Amino acid sequence: MPMDLKVGDIVQTKKTHPCGSKEWEILRTGADFRIKCTGCERQVWISRVKLEKSIKKVISE
Repeated sequence: MPMDLKVGDIVQTKKTHPCGSKEWEILRTGADFRIKCTGCERQVWISRVKLEKSIKKVISE
């Protein structure tokens, strides 16, 4: 069953982004997600399956 993720949620990933941040903000949901790094503001498109596997925890809802 898919995780309950909404626009505006901040999630922490298992691996760090090259800028050093582990926190991402969800900008768009669906089959693909658009997420933004909270450290360097980089935006990335990622599939739901790949994102759910990489999430360590949901920080804020």
